Amino acid sequence: MTLHDRRPEHTGPTWRRSSYSNTQGNQCVEVAVIGGRIALRDSKDPNGPVLTFSKAEWRQFVRRMRHTA
Repeated sequence: MTLHDRRPEHTGPTWRRSSYSNTQGNQCVEVAVIGGRIALRDSKDPNGPVLTFSKAEWRQFVRRMRHTA
């Protein structure tokens, strides 16, 4: 996993909002594929920090989230 101080310098990633995000819009995360990595950001701060994961790291992250939810 990598933490970026700002949004990666890529043109036009398609960000998708999590289906588990709060409907009031105050607890949302968005996911995109950037350069073969999975990127995760806070939808309230689209120019803020972005976490990126390899595909294997992303699978492990999702698996752990499912077990803790």
